[in-house]
Amino acid sequence: MNAQIKNQVSKVLCAALVMTLAACASSQKAPATADVAVSKNAVENAVSAGAADLAPEEINAARSKMMQANQALAAKDYKLARELATQAQADAKLAQSKANSAKATTAANALQDDLRVLREEVDRANKPQQ
Repeated sequence: MNAQIKNQVSKVLCAALVMTLAACASSQKAPATADVAVSKNAVENAVSAGAADLAPEEINAARSKMMQANQALAAKDYKLARELATQAQADAKLAQSKANSAKATTAANALQDDLRVLREEVDRANKPQQ
């Protein structure tokens, strides 16, 4: 009877070990898939912010790393997929920041030009007429 109990306990422990290993293996896939999805979203946000025109090198780097992350995910190299997805997300955020900065600089320059023209008009209006 003692041998039977030991045998059953061994089976239960083996089953628990197999389930634990399966859970560990699947838990790596989910975060990697999520990381790739987040990087894709970051790239899309950067593109919609004008990064393709205003920060082409950075957005191209982000796209390239995102494609490599997808390939690593397909190859079930979840660690590499996560790393590349994180890098793609960082590149996309940099591209978006550069695009936003370029837009802000353009707007500030336009405002400065408008102020210069306004000052000139005020100066002309305030000059004594001869």
